[in-house]
Amino acid sequence: MSNTARYSTPAVVLHWLVALAIFAAFPLGVYMHELPLSPYKLRLYSYHKWIGVTIFLLVALRLAWRAGHRPPALPPMPAWQRRASAAVHGLLYLLMITIPLSGWLMSSAKGFPTVWFGILPLPDLVDKNRELGELLTTVHKGLNITLLALVVVHVAAALQHHFIERHPFLQRMGWGRKELS
Repeated sequence: MSNTARYSTPAVVLHWLVALAIFAAFPLGVYMHELPLSPYKLRLYSYHKWIGVTIFLLVALRLAWRAGHRPPALPPMPAWQRRASAAVHGLLYLLMITIPLSGWLMSSAKGFPTVWFGILPLPDLVDKNRELGELLTTVHKGLNITLLALVVVHVAAALQHHFIERHPFLQRMGWGRKELS
């Protein structure tokens, strides 16, 4: 197959920026959660929040870009794979929006302000409420575990299509040569 259909450069850049931010935020969230309360832990929480707000903004940009720019056509594949792909992508977008929001809500409910990059204070979304804060902690964790599972499925499917079925999936998102021979 030649003339590999690729995503636009802005779509590729936004995809990989969001992916890198998620790959930073997830392990940071797991790591910092188990630390004892200290200035170091509070600093890590700030970094985690900064990344989360950034992910939210990048995904909003990505969705705005996508609204005006159609993705390249998928190669031939069974209908169930097309439906599964659409479902996984839809859920990924949903989670990339709801996870930062759930974290922001959780911080608000626990009485901790969210200040993006230590400069821009964001408004509290809810009043301080300990029970709600604990519930949102559980929701935030569950959404993140779901995101992790979907990212694994997403990456596995892309690798399977690329290496086993020999469809140029990695080239579509900017990896490798622009044309396959």
